[in-house]
Amino acid sequence: MSKNMIANRYEVFKHIGQGGMADVFLAVDTILNRQVAVKILRSELCTDAVSVLRFEREAQAATALSHPNIVEIYDVGDYKGHHYIVMEYVPGKTLKQIIKDRGALLKEEAIDIMKQLVSGTAEAHRRGIIHRDIKPQNVIVKSDGSIKILDFGIALAKGSMQLTQANNVMGSVHYLAPELARGESATVQSDIYALGIVLYEMLTGDVPFKADTAVQVALMQMRNQIPDVRSVNPDIPQSVANIIRRATAKNKNYRYASCQEMLEDLDTCLRAERLNEAPLTIGPVQEETHSSFDTLAEEKKQNKKTGNAGKNVRHPAVEKQRRRNRFMVALLILLLLALAVAGGYYALLVSGFLEPKITTVEVPDLLGMSLTEARDICEEYELVLNTDEVTYELTENTEKGKIIDVDPEIGSEVEKQSKINVAVSSGIGVYISDYTGQKVSDAVASLAEKHPNVQVELVSEETAEEDEIIPGTVLRQELLAPHTQINRDVAAQIRLVYAAYPTITIPEDIEGTAIDEAVAALEEMGAVVYTSDLDTTGMTEEQIAALPTGIVIKIDPDPGSDYTQTDENFITIYYYGY
Repeated sequence: MSKNMIANRYEVFKHIGQGGMADVFLAVDTILNRQVAVKILRSELCTDAVSVLRFEREAQAATALSHPNIVEIYDVGDYKGHHYIVMEYVPGKTLKQIIKDRGALLKEEAIDIMKQLVSGTAEAHRRGIIHRDIKPQNVIVKSDGSIKILDFGIALAKGSMQLTQANNVMGSVHYLAPELARGESATVQSDIYALGIVLYEMLTGDVPFKADTAVQVALMQMRNQIPDVRSVNPDIPQSVANIIRRATAKNKNYRYASCQEMLEDLDTCLRAERLNEAPLTIGPVQEETHSSFDTLAEEKKQNKKTGNAGKNVRHPAVEKQRRRNRFMVALLILLLLALAVAGGYYALLVSGFLEPKITTVEVPDLLGMSLTEARDICEEYELVLNTDEVTYELTENTEKGKIIDVDPEIGSEVEKQSKINVAVSSGIGVYISDYTGQKVSDAVASLAEKHPNVQVELVSEETAEEDEIIPGTVLRQELLAPHTQINRDVAAQIRLVYAAYPTITIPEDIEGTAIDEAVAALEEMGAVVYTSDLDTTGMTEEQIAALPTGIVIKIDPDPGSDYTQTDENFITIYYYGY
C-alpha cells in the first residue's frame, strides 16, 4: 500500500492549500475513481478538544447541506490519530484571488456571483446553520462562473455551544458584523453583513475598512459607516449601492430579514427601471416608530400648551382622506390638460404645419469597445445597451472585456430606446493538443509548459499483449478533447489514460547471486538495470582481498518489493569488482 494512502482508500498526490486549523490535499478516491479534496487537521491540534470539536462541527454542518453552491462532503473519519474530511474537489480560483488579479469585477459578474453566494447561504440558514466566516477566501469560482462555498469550520448550528472564547472573536475581521465585534451571538443578519462586504469588495476591488491591527478594523466596523460604493466606482447603479447599504447597516434590525429577501432584491437590481432609484436612507429618521395614536396625542399636547385645545384638531384618518381627494382632483385636471395638448399637436401634424418627429436611429459600431464605452455611445444615440444578457465568448485575438458582436446589426435602422445586445470577449483562448500516442511523461511536460492552469489527472489502463502498445503511451484524453479552446487564465482539468507500465516483484533471493545472472533475470522480467561498483577506499589490501566479488551485495529497490518500470526509473545493483 502507498505511504500516501489514507484509510486504505484515498491516495494523496499533492498539497493544495491550508487554513488556520488544517491542510488540504488533492487525492484520488481509489474505490470510486474520482478526484477529491482531503482536509486533515494539523497534528499539533489533534489533542486540543476545542479544535477537534470545531473540525467535527465543520463536517457535521456541511454534511447536512445539499446545494449546488455549497461544497459536498463525501466522508469523515479518523486515521492513525489524524482527523480528516473528504470533500468534493473544486478546480478553480478563490474569489479573493480573482479580485486580487483583476481588481473590481463587472457589476453583472459581481451580481451573478453574489446571487449564487446568497442562495447557498440561504440554504444553510434554512437548515439552521450560520456560516460566520463568509469571505472571498472561502468561495471557489469555477471556470464556468459557478461558485462553491467552503469552510464551515466555525459555523454555528442552532442550539449548539459557542466556540468563541473571551476576547477571541471568530471569523475574519474585515467581514465581521459590528455586533460580533461587540461579543454578541452570531445571527442570520451577521452573515448578511459579511455578504454585503463581499459585494462591496467585488465592485471596488478592496475591503471598505483597513488598518494596521485587527482591533482597529473591528472598531471601524462598529463605528464607521461603509463608504458609498459609487464614490469608488461611479458606474455602479444606485439600486446596487442600496443593497450594500442595507446589508451592512450597523443596526442589524435594519438589514435584510433573510437571505431570501436579499436574493429577491439582487434579482431585480439591474433592471432599467431600478438603476436610478433614490438612495436608501438608514438612520434616526427610520428608527422613529411612533404610531398614529402617539402623533395625535403629541398634537393635543402641543395645542394645549399653546392655548389651542379643541381648535382645528384633525384626526389622521380624516386628514388622509382629504389629501387623497385633493390629489384626485389635481390628477383629473392634469389628464384633461394632457388630452388637450395631445389633440392640438395631432391637429398640427395632420395639417402639415409640423414635421413628424424622427423616431429611428442607426445602430452604432460598438466593436472593440468596453461595456462602459458602449453604454455611453448608446445613450448618445438614444438606445439602451442590454447589460442584463451579455454573452461572453473566448476569442482568438480580442482582449478580455471588448465587444465582439452586436445585435441588431451595425448600421441597421431601429426605433429609439431599442435594446442593443452584445457579445463580449471573455479572453484569448488557446487550443489543447492531441496527446494520443505520445509518452505520458512528454504529454505531462508539454501541458505544464503550455497550459500551467490545466490540472492533469493520470489514469493507467492494462492493455492486451497482442495490441503491442508500448507501456506509458497515452491511449486517450478525457475532459478536454483534442483541439478544445480554453481560457488560459482559468483553471481546467484533463485526464490522460495511458498504457500501464509492467510491475514486477524483485526476487527475495537475488542478493548473493552472480551479477550477470541477476541482470539477465531482471531484464527478462522487463526491468531497466544498472550496476554500480562499490567503493573500497579506506580498506586494507587484506580486507579488499577478502571481499566477495562479482555477486550482488545490495539492490535498490529492496528484494521482495514491488517495482513498476516507467520511462524514468531503474533498478540499481551494487557489487564489488574483481
